Amino acid sequence: MMGNFEFQFPWLLGLLALLPAYALLRGKVGKLSALKFSSTEIARAAGAKARAAAGRFLFFLRLLVVALGIVALAGPRLANYHVETETPGIDIMLVLDLSWSMVSVDMSLPGEKITRYDIASEVLGDFVGKRPNDRIGLVVFSGVPYLASPLTLNHEWLAQNLQRMHIGTIGDLGTAIGDAIVVAAKRLKSVPHAKSRVIILLTDGDNNKGEIEPLPAAQLAAAVGCKIYTIGIGIEKPCYMPAFDPATGKLKLDLNGNVVPTLLLQPANYSVLGKMAGLSHGKFYRATNRRELLNIYNQIDQLEKTEVKLKRYATYEPLFQWPLLAALGALALELILTNTRYRRVP
Repeated sequence: MMGNFEFQFPWLLGLLALLPAYALLRGKVGKLSALKFSSTEIARAAGAKARAAAGRFLFFLRLLVVALGIVALAGPRLANYHVETETPGIDIMLVLDLSWSMVSVDMSLPGEKITRYDIASEVLGDFVGKRPNDRIGLVVFSGVPYLASPLTLNHEWLAQNLQRMHIGTIGDLGTAIGDAIVVAAKRLKSVPHAKSRVIILLTDGDNNKGEIEPLPAAQLAAAVGCKIYTIGIGIEKPCYMPAFDPATGKLKLDLNGNVVPTLLLQPANYSVLGKMAGLSHGKFYRATNRRELLNIYNQIDQLEKTEVKLKRYATYEPLFQWPLLAALGALALELILTNTRYRRVP
C-alpha cells in the first residue's frame, strides 16, 4: 500500500516563515565597518582578493540548518491507512433439490432446453456472489441428503462444488425434504456465536422419502434458531420429465434436437412449504420461471442483510531522521568552511 506523506506537528512549520524575516532584518542592522589604508592602491588590492559571497553563503548554511531542524521537529512521516471489516456474519445453508423431476424444462423460455436445476444452480451462484461476508454451506438431496459443502467463507470453493452437482449425482431416488432440513439445521447449530441462522430450501416436489417429515424437521430447525425460506419451483400444470443421462445430468435429444418426454409430472402441493416457513418465522415463495426465481433470491438477500462495520487504523513510518541528518551535514559543512576556506583572521 502506498503511504501518504504528512507531518505529525504541521503547525511547527510556521516557524519557517520567521527565517526570511530574520535574514532581511540581519542585513539591515549593525554599524558600517571601516578600515584605514595608507594608500588607495592597497585598498583596491585587498578588495580584489576578498571573498564577498563567503559571508552570505555561510549565513545561508546556518539558515538551512535551522530550517531542516524545524522540518525534523514537525515530524515528517508516511501514513499507511488500513480498513478492516468487522462482520458478525449470517450463516446460511442452501438446501437444493436434486431429484429427477428437476430435469424438467418447463421454466425455460420458448426454444430453450434448460432444466429447472440449471436455472436454480445459476441463480444460487449469483446469490452466493452477493454475500462475501457470510458463511454459506450447501446440502443437496434426492432420496437422501448429501452435504456438498460445509459452512465456509471460501465461496469460490463452494461455487466449484455446486458446479460439480447434477441430477443423478445422488443415486437414491425420491425427495427427502425433512431429512435435508435436519442436516442443514445440525450444521448451523454446530457453529456458535452466529448473528443469524438461515436455511433456504429450493424444491419442485413433495416429501416422499426419508425418516423425518418436513413439519417436524422445521420445528427442530426453529428450536435451534434457524429461519427457513422455502421456494417451490415449477409451473402450475402437469409437464413431462425429459429423458436424461444420470451419469452426466445431460438431456437426451432426438434426431431433431428435441427433448424426449418420459413421465408425466403433476404439480407439487406446496402447502407444506408454506407451513414450514411459518413454523420457523421465514417466508414461502413460488417461482415458475428464471426471472421469478432471481427476484426471490434478491428479496431474501435484502431481508437477510449483513451489517458490515469498518475498522480504520493507520501505521506510521517516521522520516524525521532524514532532514535531521541533512541539518547535521549542513552544520558540519559550515564549521569546516568557517575553519578552513572561509576562516577569518581577527
